[in-house]
Amino acid sequence: MVAGNRVQRIEARERNPKWRPPAVRIEMSECINCDACLRHCPPQFGAIFNHGIDVIVIPELCSGCGKCLPACPVDCIYDDPQPAATPEDWWELPMSQEDPYVRV
Repeated sequence: MVAGNRVQRIEARERNPKWRPPAVRIEMSECINCDACLRHCPPQFGAIFNHGIDVIVIPELCSGCGKCLPACPVDCIYDDPQPAATPEDWWELPMSQEDPYVRV
């Protein structure tokens, strides 16, 4: 089964294999924590989160659409064609109370 919608991607912890653009990553040494990227990430992907003092991208949820790129005032978002394994504690954020993409 292809992880098509966000809930399926969260459950499967896999990126939709049909997505061609690479996921993105945020370089925290350059980030000013303005959350503009988070506000511009489309909710159907919902890949960017606040994690402590960091802003993170869960690559399995990132379509590579690039909506976050022009929103970043310091250009600290980069393509991540081969992301590292997503840390287990990052998976606690999607669908939790900390998930800014879930409508209550």
